[in-house]
Amino acid sequence: MVYLNSLKKKSTLLKMAIFATGFAGIVAEYTLSTLASYFLGNSVFQFTMIVSLMLFFMGIGSRVSKKINGNLINKFLYLELILSILVSISSVLVYTMAAFTEYYGIVIYLLCILVGLLIGIEIPIVVRINEEYEELKSNISSVLEKDYYGSLLGGVFFGFVGLPILGLTYTPYILGFVNFAVALLLFFSLKNNLEKKRMIQVLFLGVFAFLSIGAYTASPIIQWGEQEKYADKIVYSEQTKYQKIVMTQWQDFYWLYLNNNLQFSSQDEPMYHEPLVHPAMQLHPNPKNVLVLGGGDGCAARELLKYDSVETIDLVDLDPKMTELAKNHPILTKINQNSFHHEKVNVQNTDAYLYIEKNKDKFYDVIIIDLPDPRSVDLGRMYSFEFYSNCYRKLRPNGVIITQAGSPYYATKSFLSIEKTMKAANFKVAPMHNQVLTMGEWGWILGVKTDQDISVKKALQNITFDNIETRWINQEAMQLITSFGKNFFISKQDSVEINKVHNPVVHRYYNKGNWDLY
Repeated sequence: MVYLNSLKKKSTLLKMAIFATGFAGIVAEYTLSTLASYFLGNSVFQFTMIVSLMLFFMGIGSRVSKKINGNLINKFLYLELILSILVSISSVLVYTMAAFTEYYGIVIYLLCILVGLLIGIEIPIVVRINEEYEELKSNISSVLEKDYYGSLLGGVFFGFVGLPILGLTYTPYILGFVNFAVALLLFFSLKNNLEKKRMIQVLFLGVFAFLSIGAYTASPIIQWGEQEKYADKIVYSEQTKYQKIVMTQWQDFYWLYLNNNLQFSSQDEPMYHEPLVHPAMQLHPNPKNVLVLGGGDGCAARELLKYDSVETIDLVDLDPKMTELAKNHPILTKINQNSFHHEKVNVQNTDAYLYIEKNKDKFYDVIIIDLPDPRSVDLGRMYSFEFYSNCYRKLRPNGVIITQAGSPYYATKSFLSIEKTMKAANFKVAPMHNQVLTMGEWGWILGVKTDQDISVKKALQNITFDNIETRWINQEAMQLITSFGKNFFISKQDSVEINKVHNPVVHRYYNKGNWDLY
């Protein structure tokens, strides 16, 4: 009986180890996928490739494990200690490499391959060790069961604790210590079955010292690596559940970046936000209810509050950390003039696509879309025929919609696809563009919900702005920003497709744009 209890205890410890391995493995996948999304862009693609590649090399690792013989418990401990080092240094290594070279993507994918390979070797080894303690049918099913359960807990941990609270700085070190703790537990529980105990003890001390020093120095190293990516001094940095928010300063000017993409500079942001807001507002005879999709920095709301006719501004932005920052951080409140504290502004943190699709009770006079560029499939939904059709239904008769549409020159086909998609959703449209000094040539598409045969372009050119205070835009500017030359970068507009949810094309057009000219 004592012998059987001992076997059962050892088998339980092995299953605990594989549970922890499943936990650490899935969190490692998500950490590397998030790093790849942040540094390389296109989150859907990066998550797909990282997870797929890691699973593939787990398969390779399983094959390699057949060649491993000898004392398997020793081998398992070595694997755990190597994994604890690899996963813990992932963020620090990537940020450091990004400071010196543009080939940091290779590091991310190499880490993915190595971690997948080692996890793939681990699982069959645990099954083989557990053969001594449990019969085959129970052995395999219970080992895989615990691995899958650990993966679920890892996903919950990463989504609710790892990324939003610990961030990419400390989450990898949590993984490192989890793998270390698993190895340490097995060492003390199965030490009678081990060889070279003295060497293993030295390895434990070395790895523990490495993890402890790494966790202590991770934050300044990552801050240094991140600073090297930006030309100006970082004055604020936070990894939220949805994105990386960074603000930098040069002299008396500030720049806001989301996932390493410039959103605005205080040096010239009116050249972006005034064309985004005022042409649409001026074109409507009496705008009372306005919907802003995106605009979490509060600058669009600031411009809207200049209109006395406006009764409500519903602003829908996915990230509560971004809107809290715009509401409370002194840099942003100075820029947006405390717009989020105004009683007319109602901030809601939810997905813009779902808000438009499900909120059927409220209608608007003007919809302003200030969302990130369509770099990926998920962002491309917000530039789709289905999305614009839902916006059309949310607008009252003679309602006006405007969306930022990227650059007509750096992403020409994307820009034209957005225009064509809005036309297909039954809007009368007019494209606009402006040279924003810190962003380059940028563009918007404005649409009107009307059955009348009107020229939106001529209507825009007749706007005088006499009744509103602006810093840059005026009637002369409207003549310029509504005028385009010939299609220099694309020969046939008909070759551009309508962007649909089931046929997403705009993200491909955007990513294959003329960005080498930027």
